[in-house]
Amino acid sequence: MPDNHQTVVDETIKFLQGGSAHAHLDDALADLPAEQRGQKPYGLPYSIWQLVEHIRIALWDMLEFSKDASHQSPKWPDEYWPKENEPADEVAWTKSIQQIKSDSQSLIELVKTRDIYTPIPHGDGQTILRETLQAADHTAYHVAEIIIIRRLLGSWKSS
Repeated sequence: MPDNHQTVVDETIKFLQGGSAHAHLDDALADLPAEQRGQKPYGLPYSIWQLVEHIRIALWDMLEFSKDASHQSPKWPDEYWPKENEPADEVAWTKSIQQIKSDSQSLIELVKTRDIYTPIPHGDGQTILRETLQAADHTAYHVAEIIIIRRLLGSWKSS
C-alpha cells in the first residue's frame, strides 16, 4: 500500500515547482524582450510586469499567512496589483522573479516540514495543503496569462 501522505506531499511539491501539465514561470519569461514587460496589448487590463508582481505579492501573502500569526495581508485588490505598467528598472524585475522563486521554495519547505492537514491556528480553517495548492494554482493561472500576452505581442515561440 502506498504512503498516501507522502504521495500528497510529493505531488504538492511538483505542483508548486511548476511544469508537468503547466508551463513554468521561467519558461513563460524566457527570452522576453525587456520592452514588452510593460505592454498591454489589445486593451488587456494588465502587462506582464503587473502579472509577475501580482504573482509575487499573492505568493508572499500566502506564505506569510501560513507561517506568521501576526501577518497582515495587503488590501484586496488594490495592494495585490501594481499600478505601474513596467518595472522601474532591471533590478526591480530581477528582484521580483527572485522573490517568487524564494517564496516558492519556502512553501515547499513548509510542505516538507509541517503538518499539511491541520488548520493553521490563526486562520479560519485554512491548512498548509490548501494554501500551497492555492498558491500553485494561482501562479499557474497567471503564467498562462503571461504566455497569452506574449502570443499577442508576437514573442512567444512554442516548441
